Amino acid sequence: MPRIETDAPGQTVITTFEMTPGTAQDLMDELRAAYGGFISRQPGFIGAGLHMNDAQTRIANYSIWAKREDFQAMLRSDEMREYNRRFAALCSRFEPVMYEVMATYEGGQE
Repeated sequence: MPRIETDAPGQTVITTFEMTPGTAQDLMDELRAAYGGFISRQPGFIGAGLHMNDAQTRIANYSIWAKREDFQAMLRSDEMREYNRRFAALCSRFEPVMYEVMATYEGGQE
């Protein structure tokens, strides 16, 4: 799992997906296929995590890339455009947003 650090180089992307419980597992399967078969093999990919809420109405995806341009190049690829069409068919909306890590906290530390 990627470490979240304020001084780490790279680009953080958080994508949220909204869907009904009836399509949540199908979307999670598509996301796993995208990461396992394509995204994780792209230049600049460092790591990612997929999270689903208890109600199965939201999925959050946290990914780290070496550079902003690496993420953007992956998004523009024909393969990713096809995956995005599949994602869109399974959810009401999704939005990737680039972030800068401003602070981190760990338990058990003062």
